[in-house]
Amino acid sequence: MTNELTVNELHLDYGSGASANPILKGVSMHLQKGEVVALLGPSGSGKTTLLRAVAGLESPKAGTIAIGDRNVYDGAKGFEMAAEHRNLGLVFQSYALWPHKTVFDNVAYGLKLRKLGASEIKDKVADVLKNLGLGHLAERYPHQLSGGQQQRVAIARALVYNPPVILLDEPLSNLDAKLREEARAFLRELIVRLGLSALMVTHDQAEAMAISDRILLLNNGKIEQQGTPQSMYETPETLFTAEFMGSNNRLPAKVMRRDGAQVTLDINGATLQATARGAGGAEPSTIIRVEEVKISATPADNAIELPLLTCMYLGDRFECLFKSESGAETTLRAYSKYRLESGRYWLQLPADKLWVF
Repeated sequence: MTNELTVNELHLDYGSGASANPILKGVSMHLQKGEVVALLGPSGSGKTTLLRAVAGLESPKAGTIAIGDRNVYDGAKGFEMAAEHRNLGLVFQSYALWPHKTVFDNVAYGLKLRKLGASEIKDKVADVLKNLGLGHLAERYPHQLSGGQQQRVAIARALVYNPPVILLDEPLSNLDAKLREEARAFLRELIVRLGLSALMVTHDQAEAMAISDRILLLNNGKIEQQGTPQSMYETPETLFTAEFMGSNNRLPAKVMRRDGAQVTLDINGATLQATARGAGGAEPSTIIRVEEVKISATPADNAIELPLLTCMYLGDRFECLFKSESGAETTLRAYSKYRLESGRYWLQLPADKLWVF
């Protein structure tokens, strides 16, 4: 597989001298042809800065960036290619459409700058609008379009000159929740159908898992972990990854015994078996995904007994909250198909899903 994008040991600071604030601290990544990589992480982790550095909109301090076999940035040689020569497709959070231009003219803008002939522009624009289901909207203006249609126009404009890599900065964040889910499916289908290579910034882990082939999780300017969405969710290497990639319960647990990956815990006076993950710190943290907790009305294996505090209706299920009445406060969330009667329940925590970091 050829790499469409290669980033090596990239460092980038904001400010200079003593007041320099390091944003990227030696980030390396690659994007293969036909692959979608999501840059995921909390605000301030450096994901948008990395995307902007690849686009040529931020100047790094050190490292290299190559698009295909073209070097576009080399810190050691002091070389930096201008953004407009990098031939990348860009889709911004705000869409950045010209309000006074029609859909056709918005999409054609980049081709006109490249001095293509009128008939070639017409064919290319018509083709990309058809691919995105926008053919019938060519003569409309942005204010006459829905949010989802505006977003597709921004994507069409990025794709029209067939760039090797398309960069997407929070492309769905301006859409409401229902539209986001539809747009997510549409975007994934489009990327696969057209064989695009895409680098996408998002802070939404569900979005990253749905759209990407691989996730790079950034934490404080460094890559915390990378891998397929499934491996990131099911086998996190660090507590940060585990907590960022899912909805979790954190439990006050005392480690009684540790034998390799097998850990014996005391939680709320009950003895439970758990699994060690990652390097493990001086202060171990114990977590379990909300969906892995099994609710039982009768005693069960590897379980703790807690009273029900409340149930919240989520449409397809209830989220139930359990809380201990005394001692070290233990609260646990679990899903149930039905609204539970008040009372005490045994909450089963499978040993392979109860993780100690």
